[in-house]
Amino acid sequence: MSSSGGGKAIIAAFLANIGIAIAKFVAWFFSGSASMLAEGIHSLADSGNQLLLLLGGRQAKRKADQEHPFGYGRERYVYAFVVSIILFSVGGLFSIYEGVEKITHPHELDHVWIAVLVLVIAIVLEGMSLRTAVGESKPHKEKGESWLAFIRHAKAPELPVVLLEDTAALTGLVFALLGVGLSWLTGNPVFDAIGTLMIGTLLILVAITLGVETKSLLVGEGAAPSDLRAIVNAIEDGPEVHRLIHIKTLYLGPDELLVAAKLAFASDKPLTAVAADIDAVEGRVRAAVPIARVIYFEPDVYRPAADPAPSTEAFILKSED
Repeated sequence: MSSSGGGKAIIAAFLANIGIAIAKFVAWFFSGSASMLAEGIHSLADSGNQLLLLLGGRQAKRKADQEHPFGYGRERYVYAFVVSIILFSVGGLFSIYEGVEKITHPHELDHVWIAVLVLVIAIVLEGMSLRTAVGESKPHKEKGESWLAFIRHAKAPELPVVLLEDTAALTGLVFALLGVGLSWLTGNPVFDAIGTLMIGTLLILVAITLGVETKSLLVGEGAAPSDLRAIVNAIEDGPEVHRLIHIKTLYLGPDELLVAAKLAFASDKPLTAVAADIDAVEGRVRAAVPIARVIYFEPDVYRPAADPAPSTEAFILKSED
């Protein structure tokens, strides 16, 4: 499974959000709409999100060193976690605060047509950004996989973050348009405050969702079932290995998978032959799953009493539990 960093989608989202944030703040200045202020903060936070994702991708490319012998691939998870928790939550909490403030101290909106015009333009631009994110995500989405499953299981954090950002942004814009529009039509500014509260609640829900998913990646996830099945098959397909005793996998980063396994060889096989067999098995594994870049195989002698060997399906089922 490829793990693209979604650079095109990130840059498209960043450019859209910068322009939209400026327009929203201008509209807020003239209209006094709390929804516009909340949306401006939202777009500004999203712009910071994209910069952090780009920085995380750059940091992850650093070469392994003595302090970090497995490299810096997980930097991408760290920055995605910062994005999901801090920036989204700050934007969400600020929006809720602003909504409560406007409910307790309401005031009439001015120049509402400016806010409505900006929101309509922003919906178009955010829709284009979401379209770019969807287009870049499709090649990395497995056949028949739902978008929710893709967001939950993707190993590259950038695309799920941008997808949820853009979806939340579009939904938030609709909330803001409803709030401003109803306040305009009814003359009651409370609707604008309610729209602001809805935007804040949405941002916090997205923050929680992304936080849970990126936390799982930070803790350490194993290979996807399809990749694990391919690795197990590659090990067992050749004549070299008597039996696969056990196997563990771990993502060191979105594009790098660690594979560690104990392999049983014939007890009378010479050491040089075992070494050659291990090289052959490693070659098959790397050909089957190219991101399996760090491979450690421990040769052993199979002892049925000590090492009951599960079937290939058992390995897969265990990884899914």
